Amino acid sequence: MRAAVFLDRDGVINQNRSDYVKTWEEVSFLPDVFPALARLSSTPFCIVLVSNQSPIGRGILSCAEVEAINRRMVAEIERQGGRIDAVYYCPHRPDEGCDCRKPRPGMLLRAACELDLDLSGSYLVGDAVSDVEAALAAGCSPILVLTGRGTDQQPILRKRGYTWVPIVAGLAGAVQLILGPAGAEP
Repeated sequence: MRAAVFLDRDGVINQNRSDYVKTWEEVSFLPDVFPALARLSSTPFCIVLVSNQSPIGRGILSCAEVEAINRRMVAEIERQGGRIDAVYYCPHRPDEGCDCRKPRPGMLLRAACELDLDLSGSYLVGDAVSDVEAALAAGCSPILVLTGRGTDQQPILRKRGYTWVPIVAGLAGAVQLILGPAGAEP
């Protein structure tokens, strides 16, 4: 078993859009994402994207369209020296009550089963309280980034009593927190 770094997609890897990322042309990678992923990729961590994609359930996008965007994102990350080992997404609307939509831990639990992951040594980097709660429900360590919705989510995080959750500027800060200054391996 190995540990994982789970990454939310929109708001952590690329710019969040209020009207959803619907095409490859709408993908805008956040600053410092590529060097951060390259550094993380030099470790034994399994790197897994976990993303709520309600535009599918809302009829805005098809699964095939989301998967095409994800494939191109992974290809660009690889071209820039990083890697993504697996991608999981929840296609459901928030009102559907599924087990896979964050804050529920379904995507993380499924990944752990399919990829033989040690959740207790794993992290989830996200920009929302739902990411923090999914991490905790799965037994992972959460890290909140201030990119995406992170700045707006900070007060909610405090109100819910998660004052101990690390908060960093972006993915590079999260990778630094996980690996330490020397890039220590898990």
